[in-house]
Amino acid sequence: MSETDPKSVQDLTAVVQTLLQQMQDKFQTMSDQIIGRIDEMSTRIDDLEKNIADLMTQAGVEETEGESTVKEGQGAS
Repeated sequence: MSETDPKSVQDLTAVVQTLLQQMQDKFQTMSDQIIGRIDEMSTRIDDLEKNIADLMTQAGVEETEGESTVKEGQGAS
């Protein structure tokens, strides 16, 4: 068979296109998984921040400009 045989060129083209499509599908799947995990982490971080704020409120600690202060009349033990 010669290297310029149209049948072999068409076959090679089809194989390359199939491979590229499979790679694109795998990349899209991985991308979707990563985005899903980032969204999940964002939700968990938001929940964690809320829980920390609730705990600080319960402990009588106020956060002012990045520094924590204890409300008067409530000391840390």
